[in-house]
Amino acid sequence: MLNLRLRDLRLLTLVGSLTLAGCGSVAAWLGIDTADSVRPPSAATAAPPATAALPAEAAPPTTITAVTPEATETTGAADGGPASAAVSSAQPPANSPAALARPEPEVSSDQREIAEDYDPWEGFNQKMFAFNRGLDKHVIKPVAKAYDVVMPEPFQQMIGRAFENLRWPARFVNNLLQKKWGGAGREVARFLINSIAGIGGLWDPAKDYWGIEPSNADFGQTLGKWGVGSGPYLVLPLLPPLTIRDGIGMGVDTATSPLGYYTPWAGPKAGDTVNDRSLNIDLYQGFEESVVDMYSAVRNAYLRKREQKLRE
Repeated sequence: MLNLRLRDLRLLTLVGSLTLAGCGSVAAWLGIDTADSVRPPSAATAAPPATAALPAEAAPPTTITAVTPEATETTGAADGGPASAAVSSAQPPANSPAALARPEPEVSSDQREIAEDYDPWEGFNQKMFAFNRGLDKHVIKPVAKAYDVVMPEPFQQMIGRAFENLRWPARFVNNLLQKKWGGAGREVARFLINSIAGIGGLWDPAKDYWGIEPSNADFGQTLGKWGVGSGPYLVLPLLPPLTIRDGIGMGVDTATSPLGYYTPWAGPKAGDTVNDRSLNIDLYQGFEESVVDMYSAVRNAYLRKREQKLRE
């Protein structure tokens, strides 16, 4: 009996050894690391993220808030930050009700006159304009065409430069009155150089060789620089377009011209007018053919030109 029990005990021991060895062989054959199989799970494995465990509908929804100019303005004003300044500087579209409701900026009286082509005497001016245009068509233009035939263009240009050289005192004085010291100095230099080297101003070596440009200035421009308003637009017989201010300026400039003291004023003025008209026949013709309302076109061009001269 004792031998049988010992035999059974040995048999059980052998079977247990074979079983443990077989498990290790099978684990090695399957590539399983027994050490890992018994290693405690890591924190990441043991505790997955909470969001992964939540269902999709449990995630908090994303809220998109539309920021309106009113909200931004309120927020910026409450916080005292730069938002209020940014909103206040932004302008609404030009055709929006807010923009249309804004009051128009104040404009000075002189700017308003220029912007609206101040012409309270338009009826009278149109009659004078028609007279001057008829005079140009039937008298000045035919004379200028005949003059253009007998006088070559280079000689016309020389005569034009001579008349321009004789008008230097008005430009010199008005440059001084406008405190344009450089312009006054250039006018003196141009007169001396052109009178001597240019033979009385027939040529312009001051500009061609020394690069001394003229500095045009008149007394009407001087009055404008001093703050005198332009006054109404005015058209008079045998005179170019004017305003009241420029008419006064033309009278003062004429008084400073040396031609008026040695020759009758009408003679040189007529010669200068015919010479200038002959040099610009094609220019005048192109302008007449390109506009529908000749009176309004001349008035607008003149006032814009005078406005530009005041900014020089």
